[in-house]
Amino acid sequence: MLTARQRFLAFALALIVGLAVLSVGIFAAEEETTEVAEAETTAVTEESQAEETDEYVSPYYETFLSLLPPIVAIALALITKEVYVSLFVGILCGGLLYANFNPVKTVTSIFETMTAKLGDSANVGIIIFLVILGIMVSLMTKAGGSAAYGKWASQKIKSKRGALLSTVGLGALIFVDDYFNCLTVGSVMLPVTDKFKISRAKLAYIIDATAAPICIIAPISSWAAAVTSSTEGTNIDGFGMFLRAIPYNFYALLTIVMLIVLAVMKFDYGSMKIHEKNAENGDLYTTSSRPYDEGTKIKVSDKGRVFDLIIPVASLIICCIIGMIYTGGFFEGVSFVDAFANCESSKSLVLGSFIALVITFLLYVPRRVITFREFAESLPEGFRAMVPAILILTFAWTLSGFCRDALGAGGFVGGLVEHNAAASMFLPAVLFLVGLGLAFATGTSWGTFGILIPIVLSIFPEMSESLIICISACLAGAVCGDHTSPISDTTIMASTGAQCDHINHVSTQIPYAMTVAAVSLVSYILAGIIQNVFIVLPIAIILMIATLIVIKKVTADK
Repeated sequence: MLTARQRFLAFALALIVGLAVLSVGIFAAEEETTEVAEAETTAVTEESQAEETDEYVSPYYETFLSLLPPIVAIALALITKEVYVSLFVGILCGGLLYANFNPVKTVTSIFETMTAKLGDSANVGIIIFLVILGIMVSLMTKAGGSAAYGKWASQKIKSKRGALLSTVGLGALIFVDDYFNCLTVGSVMLPVTDKFKISRAKLAYIIDATAAPICIIAPISSWAAAVTSSTEGTNIDGFGMFLRAIPYNFYALLTIVMLIVLAVMKFDYGSMKIHEKNAENGDLYTTSSRPYDEGTKIKVSDKGRVFDLIIPVASLIICCIIGMIYTGGFFEGVSFVDAFANCESSKSLVLGSFIALVITFLLYVPRRVITFREFAESLPEGFRAMVPAILILTFAWTLSGFCRDALGAGGFVGGLVEHNAAASMFLPAVLFLVGLGLAFATGTSWGTFGILIPIVLSIFPEMSESLIICISACLAGAVCGDHTSPISDTTIMASTGAQCDHINHVSTQIPYAMTVAAVSLVSYILAGIIQNVFIVLPIAIILMIATLIVIKKVTADK
């Protein structure tokens, strides 16, 4: 295994070096066309040189090579199973392309991009939110709340099917934000899914499938706010457009259908089937990697009750919602819907989670469920539990920064759509595929529909059924790509919430997501022709169910 891995890494590095040599040769053969004209005075010359330095553009900006870094990172991660090294190699590839293979500029650009991402207030907010969530999970475990809830739920939930449907239902209820969804559902349902021998990979899939796909069809969510804001400066009602696009968002709706059908029909396929069979035999992980498996080292209080889990989780939900409307200006006279549309999601989650942590402290320590010392010990324990997720997020943000900002991958793909797909009668299907590919490569759905929606609005400047279908296709493709991408922050946090190895989650989830994507693609072809949601949506649901029935029959025969 190690020998094969080393061979593949050597091949990958050789490929990168080969591309570097080839690109340098090509670039050296081209004539210099960017020399600054002679200035009339020394002051003007210095000013123009400063401006040229500030506006440096890579020679590979908005070219096909701008997609190479994520392709390298994703391929290495899926084959070698080493996510940290794979992401770093992708970052190195991006740095080389951006710096035109100048070694000094490559190192400095990587450092500058990474520090810029870590210095971004929204990203810092996500890290703080992750740490506080890790602390709260540690506290709920120490206080015995998780164990008590597991015992209570085992009396109410009598079967594996009930556990699966309950997890899906909880994920659907927490629709305000995908980050919050991933970690909350995992911490609450983990004892229940473990009791009914549901693999960590299956739990991670359910968490991920009820995060972004649910948020993108929820009118009151941070995602709805992001989509609505993308129509600023046009005569299109952004919120009304979002509402009308919900029934056409086939990927999100069919993902929910798939979750329910898989639970009711009790079957799995692909690599997930192996994980589920091993879980039935007592191995919830299948592989030896257990990056978050430290629960057995924590001393659990025997004073915990069910409300010791319910109250912190409910406080988290309520406080985060209040935080969203607060940052959106609700208490300053802004309407409830507009407050959600204008909220600062990252800041809201930090405020809400901090207040929930204070409530948890007041719930546990005065009642002596845990001591003050145990509470203090949970602070570094929660941070340590989130270190793998924070490290992966940092690398993923850096890689995404090179692709989107430094190399202009979004502009390259957006240009292809704008110039080549506008005249196609299959524009919704094309937009779905482009959104899927772009989000998969960059790991961001918000950035993807932020690129594609303005293009669609330029093609259809007035509200129409064609506009709604195309907007839905952009959103669905972005969510699908985000759902399957190993470098997506939502995918990373779904792995964290389920305490599942990240690559196990990605590799088991891709066949399921691609099944839904295939049915969604057919549905968008039909939608582009029929343009009637009352006809197309039922057909899409029937196609999804029929596809799963066929898959079950084929896999059962094998």
